[in-house]
Order: sequence, then C-alpha cells, then structure tokens
Amino acid sequence: MKSLLEFLVKNITGSNDFEVSENEQDTRVELTIVANKEIVGLIIGREGKTIKNLRKIVSIPAVIAQKSVGITVTEK
Repeated sequence: MKSLLEFLVKNITGSNDFEVSENEQDTRVELTIVANKEIVGLIIGREGKTIKNLRKIVSIPAVIAQKSVGITVTEK
C-alpha cells in the first residue's frame, strides 16, 4: 500500500520531495505523507477531492488484505 501511495503522489505532484511512512497495527494500516507546503495543496486538492480519491484507491488492496487504511498529510 505504501508503494502504491508513493506512486500516486509522485505522479499527481510531479515531485519526489515527500516521504511516506507506514504504521501497521493488527488490522489497521496508517499511512502518513510528509511534504512541503506547495505539494500538500496538490495532494489535498480542491475541497479535499484528491485526498479522498487517494484514500479510495489505497483502500482497494487494503480490503483484499482484510485491513483498514488511513492516510494523513502533514507539512515538513
């Protein structure tokens, strides 16, 4: 899931200036994106539409693995 999220964010932003960390506990996977302020705006998108869709896409392999997933975005 981490590699999928990295791939999506890299292609949305056109930048490698971000980090994705993964914290897994039992059936929950928490992914955190740490990026510069300019990139955070692109990741979240207008009215949060981009981040919502990222969550939907990443939830597909999570459902297959019988896990739940959460994504948070923070600034560097």
